[in-house]
Amino acid sequence: MPKELFGTDGVRGTPGQEPLDSNTLYWIGHALGKRLRAEHKDVGVLIGMDTRESGLFIAGCVAQGLIAAGASPIFAGVITTPGIANLVRMGPYAAGIVVSASHNPYTDNGVKLIAHSGMKFPDEFEAQLEAKILANRAGAVPSAEFEFGTEVVRTLDAQYLDYLRGRTLPGAKLAGMRIVLDCANGAASDLGPELFRSLGADVIAIHNAPNGRNINDGCGSLHPETMMQKVVETRAALGVAFDGDADRAIFSSASGQRVDGDGILLAAARYLKSAGQLKGDAIVGTTMANLGLERALAREGLRLTRTPVGDRYVLEEMLRSGANLGGEQSGHIIFLDDSPTGDGLLTALKIASLVSLRGPLDELVTGLKVFPQTIVNVRVRSKPPLESLPAVAAALAEAERALGAAGRIVLRYSGTEPLARVMVEAERAEDVQRFSESIAAAIRATIGS
Repeated sequence: MPKELFGTDGVRGTPGQEPLDSNTLYWIGHALGKRLRAEHKDVGVLIGMDTRESGLFIAGCVAQGLIAAGASPIFAGVITTPGIANLVRMGPYAAGIVVSASHNPYTDNGVKLIAHSGMKFPDEFEAQLEAKILANRAGAVPSAEFEFGTEVVRTLDAQYLDYLRGRTLPGAKLAGMRIVLDCANGAASDLGPELFRSLGADVIAIHNAPNGRNINDGCGSLHPETMMQKVVETRAALGVAFDGDADRAIFSSASGQRVDGDGILLAAARYLKSAGQLKGDAIVGTTMANLGLERALAREGLRLTRTPVGDRYVLEEMLRSGANLGGEQSGHIIFLDDSPTGDGLLTALKIASLVSLRGPLDELVTGLKVFPQTIVNVRVRSKPPLESLPAVAAALAEAERALGAAGRIVLRYSGTEPLARVMVEAERAEDVQRFSESIAAAIRATIGS
């Protein structure tokens, strides 16, 4: 049965409105706290947030629910999602909560729940919490605002940065390397520059002055153009653009070429294979991974295993198959030997280390021919199975017949928004445009809002 509150990446919405109203948020904390109390003697829950102006309101409502259920919220302040996941996994916490809407604008926010393992809770766990939340959220909740103590914030930041520094590749020297960091006015605004400067890098930080409303605003991993231009202007060795909660990273080579998650997976796979550390000669990607990546890996004797879109599904397949490298085109990369969650700062550190050891990023991704690809988003009023809609099925069948083995089509719904996504990939750009438009038009005519 589809979940009403939890999507592929927690609970998302507009602050102050369901499901991010004070009542629902209180009962999210209460349901989680009650469940954890049944399994743990001491229930400390670490709470972090990105830089959105609504973060403290949401965190405070959830904290009140936790306290009422007998749990103890510990505030980590502004910190990345993978930072919370790392601290929870390495520390004495039963769970973690991140208040963030990742790459979305400041008008959105969300609540992500993280288990003690550092991974997201299973779908079944979230479904059980959801039933409790929905059953109780009409009940009364405290009206007073909750105030957090901040005495442990810097200590937690230092612990996370110490961990990251220990993940630098053996032999890599970042001293003197010029790196441009686009911090998306988000959670990496302080942590990113501090990490790389502590390793001796010459850091040029941009979009690192959050004001509560400028997170992801024309910057970060969805808008890396300014970062790419700055790399060329400053003759930097590398550029990195994070998203709002810094679990993603998009790169620029020294020549100003954009390198997304597909390129990073190829570069990392080549390194790990050469070091005898790539398990199973397999990389886990999603249905969105470019066909060019699959072919480039095949030339290296490596295979790409595809999963549905979403880092939780990538991780599930990695754990099932024993793979230790996986990720998404969006720049969400999982180095499983280091962490069970995608971490933009960790990925940036790995790639900077690789550039130090093996040369320019352009050379690390040679042989990757990126097939023309587009994603068309169609706003929908409902989400029936797309293939069950006759007009959509007909448009899809026509496109698949025409493309054959020279292209791919992926139809799916967004897990966090009322959108149908049409991805078309082909050798010829005109085929991409033609078939993406025909399928999107069929969806729009049938269930468009």
